[in-house]
Amino acid sequence: MTSRKDYRKKNTQGSKYLIIAGVAVIVLACAGIWGHNAYQQHQATVLAENKKQVACNKKHFNANVTIYGVKVGKLTVDQAVEKIQDKAVNKLVYKDGKISAVRDSKLTTISKEQVQKYFDKQYTQLPTDQSYNYENTALKKGKSKLKAITAASVDYSVAGKTFTLAAKDYLTQVSYYSGAVHYDDASKLTAKLNAMDKEVKTLGKSYKFKTPAGSTITVTNQSYGWGIWTASAKKAVLSAYETGKKTIDGKNHIYGEGYTTQGLGYGKSNNGLGNSYVVVSIASQDMWVIVNGKVVVTVSDVVTGTANKGDNATPTGVWYIMYKQKDATLRGQNDNGSNYASKVSYWMPFTMSGCGLHDASWRTDWSSTAYLKGGSHGCVNIRPSKIKSVWNAVKVHMPVIVY
Repeated sequence: MTSRKDYRKKNTQGSKYLIIAGVAVIVLACAGIWGHNAYQQHQATVLAENKKQVACNKKHFNANVTIYGVKVGKLTVDQAVEKIQDKAVNKLVYKDGKISAVRDSKLTTISKEQVQKYFDKQYTQLPTDQSYNYENTALKKGKSKLKAITAASVDYSVAGKTFTLAAKDYLTQVSYYSGAVHYDDASKLTAKLNAMDKEVKTLGKSYKFKTPAGSTITVTNQSYGWGIWTASAKKAVLSAYETGKKTIDGKNHIYGEGYTTQGLGYGKSNNGLGNSYVVVSIASQDMWVIVNGKVVVTVSDVVTGTANKGDNATPTGVWYIMYKQKDATLRGQNDNGSNYASKVSYWMPFTMSGCGLHDASWRTDWSSTAYLKGGSHGCVNIRPSKIKSVWNAVKVHMPVIVY
């Protein structure tokens, strides 16, 4: 039988256990509350940090981003533009047989719009360690283009001759920037084209010519003829280097002198005269018009410029009919300083100084010696009764040989 003392002892021990259990529950409850609060605080910190990083990433590049060889990690778009402009190469230069990549501070390397496009491509909501590398594809293409250009060669054919022009021999320095090729020094090419011009041009050329009267004389081209138009030819050669074109027809790049600058006589026989031309003999005061190798008009009593007055003498050489005009008024100055205005029915000028073929209704002296002291101001005077046949036979750009 349990004594009262033992019963009290058991009750005391039970109370202790209850107290301990209660305390444990309280401690656990407090710990749970504290843990929950700590977790919530951690989550709040993480969320705040994430928000901060998200906000930062909206304006800054990720850590491992390279544009045009320049690291722009953690920079804003504006900062990246400035750094790229200061550091990145933006130009290729071919010189001494080598292509080098350089930076030219005067050039705009990249636009803010382009950097913004790269930013948008690499953008992630949260930071990432992934690497992004955006290369200057324009310079890559430029390097390939420079290699092709400097390895190119073109055959330039003119007046039956062919000149081989290899780029490496005539291009001293070539650059590539802003998406285009720039020929910094092509002076050797210019010099070569000038040398070619001297070799083949007919302007100023002297040669033998058989007159309708049967004599063989030496004549010199004045305004008649052609030469290589160096500027046009150079442009064509450089274009061929870029496009890979292998041949150039030089007849498309010639020039002339006087009223027309297109160049005359290219590819024609008889030293470029062809078989249709006008011939004027000062000594005999004769004029012939030859068409397709046949004399179609002969005028045996023309009057040329006054021989004893140098300024009025008809200039010798090979010229050409610049244009034809009916009912013209010829104006100039007489030897005494007075002005004249002579009306003519048919006007065919052949020099820029004002000499030409025309009728002269005012002239009374048509003798073969009239030109010695009483000739024209330089023109070839033709009787009104004969001018129409001359007008009908003569064509614009027809050579005029005066001897």
